[in-house]
Amino acid sequence: MASKFKQALDQGKFVVTSEVAPPKGVNLEKMAHHIELLKDKVDAMNVTDHQSSVMRFPSLGAALMVKEMGGEPILQMTCRDRNRLALQADLLFAHQRGINNVLCLTGDSVVLGDHKTAKGVFDLDSSQLVAAVRKLEKGKDMAGNDLDGAVSFCAGAIVTPEANPIQPQLIKFEKKIEAGAEFIQTQAVYDLENFKNFMEYARQFPVKVLAGIILLTSAPMARFMNKNVAGVTVPQVFIDEMASAPKGGAIKKGIEIAGRQIKQIVEENICDGVHIMAIGKEELVPDIMAAGGLL
Repeated sequence: MASKFKQALDQGKFVVTSEVAPPKGVNLEKMAHHIELLKDKVDAMNVTDHQSSVMRFPSLGAALMVKEMGGEPILQMTCRDRNRLALQADLLFAHQRGINNVLCLTGDSVVLGDHKTAKGVFDLDSSQLVAAVRKLEKGKDMAGNDLDGAVSFCAGAIVTPEANPIQPQLIKFEKKIEAGAEFIQTQAVYDLENFKNFMEYARQFPVKVLAGIILLTSAPMARFMNKNVAGVTVPQVFIDEMASAPKGGAIKKGIEIAGRQIKQIVEENICDGVHIMAIGKEELVPDIMAAGGLL
């Protein structure tokens, strides 16, 4: 049976997803609060997998929690930490427990995280993981062995529309779709005119695209992203808006900017949905949705 998220995609609904971040530890109260807050507002919640290579509570365990609390989880799986045996086993377990959405990621380098001497695995990349999902659905593992019971997933991947140069991203984008990706969540999008150009290219492929919206919380944060986050460009006009916000009003201004972006995406039918990332401030997702006219 198709997941609720896949049904929403297939029906042409403007889809809204957000993220919940597992904690560094076993105190799940804050995450549970975010799940409860969002489960009836968004179409699905991404559960991050050791985001930024920082060791945290496992994404699979947190996705189970989303499911048990009545939400719709999208299990993020990175290839950084597990080989093909472990990845396939986790997919079997996820399916058996009713988790039927997966976002396939290669994963950030371990040098960015808090275990810098850890060894990255990278047995597969994200395209190969998507292909592995599709093979498991046919009742075979990656070695061609028969499975006693097949899986079913709505599988997706990511793209960075603001990368410069963009050509390597377009090659990866096509490769992921060829492997079987049904939906694409983008990295942060701020320049919507540039994003429209990307979408003109993307519309020739049978895939749903969700624009990544990252909440700006301050002008220094925006400058930091421009300097340190590959493929993200916050326009100077947004930085100036954030800098001009009254004392204590930066987050309110960031919500306003995100809301304007969402409204334009909806009104101009630029893509198929949005993926809202309020990193560390997930409780603000409903405010962003309200600012964007989604609530």
